[in-house]
Amino acid sequence: MNDLKVISRDLSEKGSVVMMGFPGSGLVGSIALQYMVDQLEFNHIGNITSRFFPPMSMMAKGVINAAVRIYEKDKFTAVVADIPIHPSICYEVANGILDWLDDFDVKEIVTIAGIITNESEKRVFGVASDEEAVHKIRDHTIILPMGSISGIASSLLTECKLRRIPCIGLLGETVNNPDPRAAVSTIEVLNQLYSLNLDIEPLNEQAEEIEATMQRLAEEVQSSEVPQQKKENLPMYW
Repeated sequence: MNDLKVISRDLSEKGSVVMMGFPGSGLVGSIALQYMVDQLEFNHIGNITSRFFPPMSMMAKGVINAAVRIYEKDKFTAVVADIPIHPSICYEVANGILDWLDDFDVKEIVTIAGIITNESEKRVFGVASDEEAVHKIRDHTIILPMGSISGIASSLLTECKLRRIPCIGLLGETVNNPDPRAAVSTIEVLNQLYSLNLDIEPLNEQAEEIEATMQRLAEEVQSSEVPQQKKENLPMYW
């Protein structure tokens, strides 16, 4: 905790469901949880900082936001990050957050991330820290039968298992670009699991705008490329 500072008021209720989203493939976790806290009007109760975090801050309307923020509403807590967590500090960050949560007897933790596949169906894959948690998400996700995950989501799942805290991992099928549609898919699972009644249509509209913008950028890049001169076919020598 000397390297990770949690500057926050205490959670209002014990037994909270804590959701965490850090930037990764498709920015799925960050997009999904920031959308949730905005739409459901969560209260901003604190921030997390560390000397290991990159020196970067996001701003909105000229006001600086902490790179990792804590929100709360009723029995739900959300940890939302704008910065990726370097693999070398995932252990410290996961343990620092769990140490802080230790006083509040959390019910379970949900970590949301992206997973890159060769498909574009926007499915949601599920992993969990124990059999009971797997059973809870079995009807709402595709359970990964075998494989490995990495990054902060992996550290959180592993540390929760060691501490015997139920933890669920929701992995939205995505690509490397910002992917609101993958975030929509994970929100639909959250709606089913926790009856959030979160309207996803505004995020779907944002997805269409982002896709249109990316398409225009791709076309502009393609049209601005200078055609390469055709190379002369030369014989090969062995």
